[in-house]
Amino acid sequence: MAEAQWIAVQLVEVEAVVAACDRLAAAVVAAGYRPDTIVAVARGGFMPARFLCDFLQVHQLLSLKVEHYGPGARKQGGARVTDPVSARITGERVLLVDDVNDSGNTLQAALDHLRQHTSAAIRTAVLDEKTTTCCPADFRVGVIENWRWVLYPWAVVEDIGQFIRDMDPPPVNLPEARERLQAQYGLNPSAAEMDRVLRYQRLDLSGS
Repeated sequence: MAEAQWIAVQLVEVEAVVAACDRLAAAVVAAGYRPDTIVAVARGGFMPARFLCDFLQVHQLLSLKVEHYGPGARKQGGARVTDPVSARITGERVLLVDDVNDSGNTLQAALDHLRQHTSAAIRTAVLDEKTTTCCPADFRVGVIENWRWVLYPWAVVEDIGQFIRDMDPPPVNLPEARERLQAQYGLNPSAAEMDRVLRYQRLDLSGS
């Protein structure tokens, strides 16, 4: 039997995301920055970017994809843009948005890419930023000093599913899975969340 791993996980509720986006938007306004276009880093930046479009009255929402982390805190090598910005941004003032700024590699890769497509100003905004980042964002809400995996509402099914798959030996039933999620990750998902994890991740925990 492998030794159980323990990962510090911070579960973020939807209401906290909305409040954080409100604070981000207020900071952008206070700085006098008026973006013409918001670019979301796929996939984590989509929801905060949409809220910022609403709050800042920005009508053009684009995206680019940077691959760095897999589900459940699995790292996949150096950050790189795998899908370029989805429309022309020449001359557009851009606000680049992601959920969390960890090492800074993802944000830096996205910035380098955008600078090839516009000579206008580019600013960056994230919900949470770790103090170890090599590329600090212009706007942030949460500052994380001690490393933890931030679990946002748009990644609950994917990440918890991966956490369960990583358990060695695999849990044989739902109560065991819930107990080990609490012990190893500090997570206590609701019944509805666990139901979605099992259904959409096709996990069979019906053992006795």
